[in-house]
Amino acid sequence: MKGIEIGLSTASVYPEKLEDAFRYAAETGYDGVELMVWHESASQDVANVAGLSMRYDVPVLSVHAPCLLISQRVWGSDPMAKLGRAVTAAEDLGARTVVVHPPFRWQRRYAEHFVDLVNELEDTSDVFIAVENMFPLRFDAFFGRRGEAVERLKRRGSPGTAVSAFSPSIDPTDVGFAHYTLDLSHTATAGMDALDLMDRMGAGLTHLHLTDGLGAAVDEHLVPGHGTQPCAEVCRRLATSGFDGQVVLEIATGSARTPEERRAMLSEALEFARDNLRAEPAA
Repeated sequence: MKGIEIGLSTASVYPEKLEDAFRYAAETGYDGVELMVWHESASQDVANVAGLSMRYDVPVLSVHAPCLLISQRVWGSDPMAKLGRAVTAAEDLGARTVVVHPPFRWQRRYAEHFVDLVNELEDTSDVFIAVENMFPLRFDAFFGRRGEAVERLKRRGSPGTAVSAFSPSIDPTDVGFAHYTLDLSHTATAGMDALDLMDRMGAGLTHLHLTDGLGAAVDEHLVPGHGTQPCAEVCRRLATSGFDGQVVLEIATGSARTPEERRAMLSEALEFARDNLRAEPAA
């Protein structure tokens, strides 16, 4: 029986480029990649991505819609159109899942129509839209950074205050969707119980961002096993539950000083996933 597919987020090799992510995935033995659509122009060009996938023989398992603060203008300024475009990209690339964040609070029209849009896109395609759990922004961690969006949030509280930038909350189960992405770095930053959230997601848990965190004020995306999150237990639960979704390593390797160090971090993360996603044989 085929095991759970394990992918590498292309964001994991930053500050290296998209093609480097495909190369690392091929060299270290990942089953595929999750395409992070963001400020790098190569990630926005579906034909270019398809070419890299063929060149390195690495499939695109999932697409992360451009919904980070740094990608607010990627594929235009209409978040509804961007989500639709992400679904089309996933179809064109043969990916089964689109990962998306809940709307930002200032995206009022998008927030008002988000649930209906997700349902409509799923009804008219074969792509799962897996809504991801997020975390509150802590102003003390963001002072010194500029940007209109961050400034709006600062006005809502004082330094040290944690406020959700997302509508209606950081927890997509508060709304209810058919499919979810569980991100274990986000649970760390949010101070959420990852196993409790996993239970609330239930059968809707379609996608896992396997990563870790220590609960810092900013999103850490550590190699699993280097933080406080129950990464191993989450994986073992998936392995014994009939989970047929995908697991994607979304880790930060910016601390690597050489390509060899980055490759070692990616290999360690993959080994952790494989070890803990291996279902134990029945007694």
